[in-house]
Amino acid sequence: MHVTMATSPAKPGQPNEDFTAATPSGVVLLDGAGLSGTTSRCSHGVAWYTRHLGGALLAGLADDSDQELPAILAEAISHTAALHEDTCQLDEPGTPSATVIMLRRNRDHLEYLVLADSVLVLDQANDAPLVISDDREAHVGRHYRAAMDNLLNGTPEHDQARRDYVQALRAYRNKPGGFWVAAADSRAAHEAIVGRRPIKDVTAAALLSDGASRLTDRFGLTDWTGLLAILHDHGPAELIRRVRAAEDSDPQGDRWPRGKTHDDATAAYCPQLLDA
Repeated sequence: MHVTMATSPAKPGQPNEDFTAATPSGVVLLDGAGLSGTTSRCSHGVAWYTRHLGGALLAGLADDSDQELPAILAEAISHTAALHEDTCQLDEPGTPSATVIMLRRNRDHLEYLVLADSVLVLDQANDAPLVISDDREAHVGRHYRAAMDNLLNGTPEHDQARRDYVQALRAYRNKPGGFWVAAADSRAAHEAIVGRRPIKDVTAAALLSDGASRLTDRFGLTDWTGLLAILHDHGPAELIRRVRAAEDSDPQGDRWPRGKTHDDATAAYCPQLLDA
């Protein structure tokens, strides 16, 4: 499996809370969740969490067994929780968390797992792109984001409205009827979207944090076919460059209301799913 990737923090000099990496037959992408100014009794932070969870996922994917993807994720969540359960309070909503995409080539099939709102796009040989994302958080969030979206980004009022929005959503995190993310409870792994496709039907795959997918699903500056074309012709770094240009053109969120003016952006692109 051939993979190219690029990642960029929301602002230079601040921690990048995304993570992506690959094995010869698999790829993972995580988008960490946390917000300064809200309550968390974990001393390690979101970037620490995504790197350790991502490393555990890679170890699981590198195993030659046919262990199901949700089981690999469940073990990785438990392993990562054990690394800091003696020093941090992990049963509160502010515990660091992450979205997860896992993609694995397994003989003649491509297997995938998507948990929370990162986006997996499969370029299909004889059909439109297949877009897989878990929109449960967005569905819950529609009831709470009006105040944030009606304020200009970069103002103290918007910053406070965003903190209020995140705090409201935390009441629904990893609960039935709410939404699910990787945090400290391994049961979330079994709430993920999973599936498989014959490799012969898929010509390429893209794993995107929502900071990278926003060129299409937030800004509407291209469709999924166009986004795949950017990745194919120019690579992940160019996709992120175009995201940054769009963000910079609308610094206060007038055109595209959003919680973050700039977000960590990560893309992994697999233009070749079988070994040459």
